[in-house]
Amino acid sequence: MTVAYVFPGQGSQTVGMLKDVYAASERAREMLDAADRALGFSLSRLMLDGPEEVLRATENAQPALFVAGAVLWTLYREALAARGIEEAPMFVAGHSLGQYAALYAAGALAYEEGVRLVRRRGELMAASGGTGGMAAVLGADAALIEAVLAEFPPALQAAGERVELANDNAPGQLVLSGTEAGLRWAEAALRERGVRRFVRLKVSGPFHSSLMAEAAAAYRSVLATVAFRAPAVPVVDNVTADVLDAAAIAERLAEQIMRPVRWTDSVRFMVARGVRRFVEFGPGGVLAGLIRRIAPEVRVDSAGDLKGLERLLAERAPERG
Repeated sequence: MTVAYVFPGQGSQTVGMLKDVYAASERAREMLDAADRALGFSLSRLMLDGPEEVLRATENAQPALFVAGAVLWTLYREALAARGIEEAPMFVAGHSLGQYAALYAAGALAYEEGVRLVRRRGELMAASGGTGGMAAVLGADAALIEAVLAEFPPALQAAGERVELANDNAPGQLVLSGTEAGLRWAEAALRERGVRRFVRLKVSGPFHSSLMAEAAAAYRSVLATVAFRAPAVPVVDNVTADVLDAAAIAERLAEQIMRPVRWTDSVRFMVARGVRRFVEFGPGGVLAGLIRRIAPEVRVDSAGDLKGLERLLAERAPERG
């Protein structure tokens, strides 16, 4: 089929996500209970009831979003199976953290193992954050930003300051990571070039940059304990914007922490190979908006809650019986 399944990353979390699904579906409750057991605390209560500032913490937001994507996709797949329908996507992909839910959907990562893995990922990333951060640059193209970053003063570089491209999310929406001094320099330099919107993000560190090298190194040893399986569906890696080699899963996931997210290129890769519809599984509909900007000619649907799932399923054949 000409469909791809996609899963959002950190920043899409919100208190109350999956609440309607949790109330309506025994299967959803089973999966959230399994996540609670895997972690040894009630992630489900945090997802359903908050508080928001605790859910937003990197070590909590990451497993919460993995669980949300995995649950929504599982309910969709099992509902189709109950109708006797097989839907095989051309690709699965995720934005940053979302790649773990994509690996789960591709059969490469067991659910409970994924829950524990992304929790540890979040802990390591939070611990390595230091004093740096991230900022969205809106309304500027990648070429301008790259030209400005190429002018970063050697004196600041020698002093340990950094600012790097972290996310290419869509045309006109890019994200930088860096030290505080690096981000201040970038903001001033970009505003001199006419950029008006430079928005600091509420994250705990300079993710997807070389400043996360310590976290990436520690995470490699964690990944070495995980038994990944060969994906049953091609997974598009957002580090390379190409199909992920099964033998390289662990290394790519370690690199992802300190390398840019090439989401624009990833979407274009899938469209160039025939994808004409994207279905997003996860709260917020963030990826749907990005994909419409990258490839306005394709269809995009979101399943972020019970209504979204029901809307998708209503398009399919009715239940038998």
